[in-house]
Amino acid sequence: MGVRSIVATTAGRAVRAILHGLMHRAGSQLPGRMALAIDPQVVAHLRHKARAGSVVVCGTNGKTTTTNVIAAALEAAGLRVLCNRDGANMLPGVASALLPSHTADWAIIEADELSCIHILPQLRPTYLVLLNLFRDQLDRSGEIDHVQDVIVQALAASPTTTLLVCGDDPLCMGVAERAQMTGTTVLAFGIDEDLGLPGDRVPEARFCQRCGTELSYAYRSYAQLGAFRCPSCGFARPELDYRATNVQLGQAGVAFDLACDDTGTLRVNVSDGGVYLVYNLLAATALALRAGVEPATFQQALDGYDPGNGRLQHLVVDGRPVVLNLAKNPTGLNQNISLMLADDRLKAVHIIINDEANDGHDVSWLWDVDFERLAGRPDVCIVTAGGLRANDLQVRLKYAGITAQIAAQVSDALTRADALPAEDPLYVLTNYSALWPTKAELEQRSR
Repeated sequence: MGVRSIVATTAGRAVRAILHGLMHRAGSQLPGRMALAIDPQVVAHLRHKARAGSVVVCGTNGKTTTTNVIAAALEAAGLRVLCNRDGANMLPGVASALLPSHTADWAIIEADELSCIHILPQLRPTYLVLLNLFRDQLDRSGEIDHVQDVIVQALAASPTTTLLVCGDDPLCMGVAERAQMTGTTVLAFGIDEDLGLPGDRVPEARFCQRCGTELSYAYRSYAQLGAFRCPSCGFARPELDYRATNVQLGQAGVAFDLACDDTGTLRVNVSDGGVYLVYNLLAATALALRAGVEPATFQQALDGYDPGNGRLQHLVVDGRPVVLNLAKNPTGLNQNISLMLADDRLKAVHIIINDEANDGHDVSWLWDVDFERLAGRPDVCIVTAGGLRANDLQVRLKYAGITAQIAAQVSDALTRADALPAEDPLYVLTNYSALWPTKAELEQRSR
């Protein structure tokens, strides 16, 4: 490490110490910003701190959960981990995660899809996990083909990286096929059975990545994920290296058998989530196994895993169960609707939509959410809208046949939920900028 890198690292650590020690702040980005201002290649100079290697997790939905589950599993196996657990997933957040003075066995890094082009060439990770690709923040990210191009370029700049990809997603497989042409090793995971789930009203990625013909499906798991095939050119879901079978979904959580040629079959279960969580856990399990974690250790890590980060976080506020979750695009909100409808209790729903810079200013995506599934259901008793774009959401819900009142604060939504018995839940769904203040308010009231 040269003088410039030493100065950058020292300055970043000093900022981190001030934020932690004096201001009691996480310091998930500012220390990295300081270090990068002095040495733009500081991540490249710090990557060797992870002695066994590094993992980058990217994709539209599920990055934070998958990253943190992998990190928890490796730590349960006695390994030391560097990780950007709070989801600071651009280059400054990665630099901050690598700044601590101690070395580690692995660096487990969440990465924004468009930031991969800056992160992968410096970090040169052992694995890139690509979970899914959906339309998201179009005014920032652009159309999906642009995101795909960026990830392909990032992999080309990190030639030793193995891509662990969702084989059920034709958009992810479009990336994988192009990456293979430049020498990237590809491993695929997916759900290897028909779960009998209804398709989304507005499907993503209807057309072949090679020739543009409409894809056909033996079955879909959700959105565009499933057993796809192009009837014209043969573009199709690949043979899966990691396969989920005997999938069980319900209010008690999810469970599935993971089968792979190297380790045989093992059972994975967690007391939360819907089908999207099967994919997240499938990727996390596959990666943990490749890092040497024993199956029993992985399950123990899952049993003790508490996200505490607003992703499927369960709280009790004034005696009422509250479920807080992030929902930042049509697919995420549709999966949250599926999760709510699997809960057979009476329920209230509070949806918060902002349009800050990190949310995306364009909220027209609300019209691609299948809110109609909530209309007329006797178990969905109270629906409230909040956030800077509450009125836009209220109009969208009106056209779905749902009368929603405005609740300016989450406390107002809790007050309205008092019309239900105390044992019935309030679901609170927010996009990015509302998540942390909502989480803080709910946690304060739950004490």
